[in-house]
Amino acid sequence: MGKKTVPLVNEVRLRGGLIETENPSVATIVAPTDGVVISKAAQPVPGGLLGVTAPLWWPSILRNLFNETINNGFTGVTATVELAGAPSLIKVSLLNYLIRSGAAFSFPVKVKLSNPFLGSNCYIGSNSNPVQLNLTTGTTAPPPPNTPISGTPGEGSSYEEKISTFKKNKLVDNSFAAPGANGCGGLFSFLVDPFVESIVGVPSPAGTNTAILEGATYLMNAQQLREM
Repeated sequence: MGKKTVPLVNEVRLRGGLIETENPSVATIVAPTDGVVISKAAQPVPGGLLGVTAPLWWPSILRNLFNETINNGFTGVTATVELAGAPSLIKVSLLNYLIRSGAAFSFPVKVKLSNPFLGSNCYIGSNSNPVQLNLTTGTTAPPPPNTPISGTPGEGSSYEEKISTFKKNKLVDNSFAAPGANGCGGLFSFLVDPFVESIVGVPSPAGTNTAILEGATYLMNAQQLREM
């Protein structure tokens, strides 16, 4: 988002049951029994609070040491993607997923930034003004300056005709806008929010942000799951 690129180095899981809607090609999500739809996996933000990273021309040993010191020190920041609202806001189209056209997964998110200085309620986006992702396995059509990127449903297989698996999939979206920061620094958020926005580069309009998710998708009939 904006000026920051955050690699997803810790696994993020989206889990839930699919409920049919009036549109036969679209389903919504029901939360699993533990209530956790999107796992809260904190990702280290390169450069941390200072937004400083080692020059690429430095030797890799020195560069890694410098970046690790920044990320693990007082200036270190983690970013955690959270669902912005109820699980039913997540829309899933298995048809779009397979034919590589249109949104396969659509859901609103907000990004929590964690750091002792930022406090416990520092977010990019909110439930009322989220980051709206429309992830596709097809090819995007973003506004400029972003250019189209392509996803893939991956390699399909099944396990004893019970679990359908799509591995090495890639879902992409580079057409969304990112809102500004809110709640950073507690009582001093009116001062800290603009500081965070200047580092991250938000608010940022549609066509200047990108989300790429790579991994695996597992599908199973609910009744078969209960019988396991």
